[in-house]
Amino acid sequence: MTLETQSIHSPMIAKLETLMRLTDEERRAVSELPMNVRELREDHDIVREGDRPSQACLLIEGFAHRYQAMGDGRRQIMSFHVPGDIPDLLSLHLSVMDHNLGTLAPSKCGFISHQNLQALMRAHPRIGDAFWRDTLIDGAIFRAWLAGIGRRNAYARIAHLLCELITRMRAVGLQNGNSVRLPLTQEEIGDALGLSTVHVNRVVQQLRADGLITWHTKVLTVNDFEELKRAGEFDPTYLHLRNQAVAAAA
Repeated sequence: MTLETQSIHSPMIAKLETLMRLTDEERRAVSELPMNVRELREDHDIVREGDRPSQACLLIEGFAHRYQAMGDGRRQIMSFHVPGDIPDLLSLHLSVMDHNLGTLAPSKCGFISHQNLQALMRAHPRIGDAFWRDTLIDGAIFRAWLAGIGRRNAYARIAHLLCELITRMRAVGLQNGNSVRLPLTQEEIGDALGLSTVHVNRVVQQLRADGLITWHTKVLTVNDFEELKRAGEFDPTYLHLRNQAVAAAA
């Protein structure tokens, strides 16, 4: 296995390790998974509503989102995805896409045929269990977002989202100290949380003024994670990380 192959598969291994402890044999099997790697520009649709994909997409580098396009041109973002995620894993069992998946930043993606994924799961059933667990966690994230949009004010919604993304990125080794690279615009946050861009801007400025965050040139620094958790009523239990110490750490 070359260093290049190792780096391409590393995000997938890191993500699976948040779900279960891989054996050496399982880690080797993932590292040998055939993958067609492509560099994608920002705002590129990876798969569209109505498509019938025969492959799934591993996000190796960059940032992605799951969204639904409205008839008037607006969009509802339903999830954000970080390296290691396979956001369209559900296409293994749902033949027609009922939403869109696109990049939010220049991204590197690995496309894995359904046939190869199914062969991997047959040979290593525990990896199949991990994929199943991952889709269940997707459902838990949807429920947490729904509760936030329905019952939290804008300040708490945004604080909760930032806590979630920081926790997920920390779990796969994408944190640098208390900072993460977060290439989200205020419009994209608004499209995810049902807020206007003006309202998002006002809340982000307040979070800065309160000393909780610094956000500059797409790098988010959390100055007080415990206070940000309190502000967002954030409990990481719904992320079901194998190592809950990672989720709880400031």
